[in-house]
Amino acid sequence: MEAWDRSGLEKLEFKLVDLTKQSEAPDFWSDGQKAGAIMKEQANLKARLEPWQKLKSEATDLKELAELKDEKLEDELKTQLSKITKEFNDLKGELRFNGPFDNDAVILSIYAGAGGTDAQDWAQMLLRMYVRWAETHNFKLTTIEESPGEEAGIKSVTVEIDGPLAYGKLKGENGVHRLVRLSPFNADSLRQTSFAKVEIIPKVDKPDALEIDEKDLKIDVYRSGGKGGQSVNTTDSAVRITHVPTGITVAIQNERSQLQNRETAMTILRSRLVQLQLEQHLENIKDLKGPNQSAEWGNQIRSYVLHPYKMVKDLRTNHETSDTEGVLNGDLDSFLEAYTDSNISV
Repeated sequence: MEAWDRSGLEKLEFKLVDLTKQSEAPDFWSDGQKAGAIMKEQANLKARLEPWQKLKSEATDLKELAELKDEKLEDELKTQLSKITKEFNDLKGELRFNGPFDNDAVILSIYAGAGGTDAQDWAQMLLRMYVRWAETHNFKLTTIEESPGEEAGIKSVTVEIDGPLAYGKLKGENGVHRLVRLSPFNADSLRQTSFAKVEIIPKVDKPDALEIDEKDLKIDVYRSGGKGGQSVNTTDSAVRITHVPTGITVAIQNERSQLQNRETAMTILRSRLVQLQLEQHLENIKDLKGPNQSAEWGNQIRSYVLHPYKMVKDLRTNHETSDTEGVLNGDLDSFLEAYTDSNISV
């Protein structure tokens, strides 16, 4: 099948074989965390490959039957061809997702930007939008860290979204999102423009996926604050890790255990460095430059206009809809597909 040759599925087969060999090693379960990650990746690859392997086998059998040129088989061949064609059309959308991390879980962060309380409320609206999208697709969503706003909304939030092709589907959401509406926090109901930054990175939870020199890390521990009960606030369980060469900082205080917070912070740091490598096309972590913060609240990728008219428009693909309520309730698929179609050709 031409699609098989062009899609990178063969590479996934080799990867699955390698993971299977690792899982059969006598000392496989000596490191439970690593073993669990491998088993999860193996299951995801199997789920993605099995329909294609079945289709490839059916297509090969059909080709061999057609080469017999037996007129008695003509009707059966047409029926089988129709069936295989339908199966292929149902599956071919997945061929667009052939990036190295497309099948990984996502670490999604939202940061309120310019706009004060309105921006913090906007950040919470975006969180609700992604939660609804995840629920619709039966993806698992776990809150890692959340900082509430002073009057309303949230200052920032970080969640994990896990499901088939999660990163491949959501990576186009990375960027600044702009909201235009009549402010519910202004007595005169004036029109307000608010910004929030969405960060999408693949979850890289295997330490051997990216080697980080301990000498490049500055690690601080401090007392957790906010919600969580007395025991959260009476121990130095919160962890802040700074990668000195790039200036990337990750602070986690969600768990009661300092060790758990450190592991979570290292996973997010590793994931951000991998994302930075992808963006800067560099192999050596020493050559990475820190993320550009100066345009953080500038170049928006999508506008959500609720007044004086209703329109959601992606400024990269020009895909738009007047169904603002549907989009904010999680109906994002048309935007995700438009971005994927504009960036990947198979």
